[in-house]
Amino acid sequence: MPALLDLCEKYFGSRDLYEVLKIPNSANEKQVRKAYHKLSLLVHPDRVEEKEKAEATEKFKVLGKIHSILSDEEKKAIYDESGDFDEESDEMAERDWDEYWRMLFKPITVKDITDYEKKYKGSEEELGDLKRAYLDGKGDMDFILEAVPFTHTDEESRLRELIQGLIDKGDVPEYKAFTDETPRKRERRKRKWEKEAKEAAKLKQEKGLGDMDDDLKVLIQKKQQERNTEMNTFFDMLAKKYGGKSTGKKTSKKK
Repeated sequence: MPALLDLCEKYFGSRDLYEVLKIPNSANEKQVRKAYHKLSLLVHPDRVEEKEKAEATEKFKVLGKIHSILSDEEKKAIYDESGDFDEESDEMAERDWDEYWRMLFKPITVKDITDYEKKYKGSEEELGDLKRAYLDGKGDMDFILEAVPFTHTDEESRLRELIQGLIDKGDVPEYKAFTDETPRKRERRKRKWEKEAKEAAKLKQEKGLGDMDDDLKVLIQKKQQERNTEMNTFFDMLAKKYGGKSTGKKTSKKK
């Protein structure tokens, strides 16, 4: 069976537990918990189609193990000092990670997702995620829209204004991929999103879903599954109910 760090690299593009959760090494227990919640929602096996469940389950287990290490003061101290952890312990080998998650967090509904989206947009958290995505993607708007939660081409003008504000303040460098993007590339991105939306609407009809919340849920799932396929080693967010940040390694061009 592959070791935890091997699985971290396979699914999330990094062997560093903090990088997988997208948090600094100085993160406290609350930050660790929040990051785990955010990313685990993205890959929860109950929120993907049947063909995606096996891989989602493995990712979910990996995140649970990381949280169990970094949320334990003693284990975290050992990992911080040496990079070691006891992967062979009974707790790590035998724990039901789905039950572990349910003990920590309340069940998530589609309403939770939509409520979080409203709270997320325009927040400092969104701006931070946007800044990281811009830097990791070196200004590539395709990359940014895949990396930042709740984004699509209809959001592009707003996101561009925010990024330009960061450039004007000197918070980020000016990348030509952002400032000199061609109209053709923008149109291709728009067509891709419209195609995804039509596929989601078709899936909604096939599954007999009838309201706007369900429609949103399908769109979120559809978009995230495509992100996971295109960026298998880069893991990006959607969250809170579904979300994340990059590992800083742009590997396959990515949640």
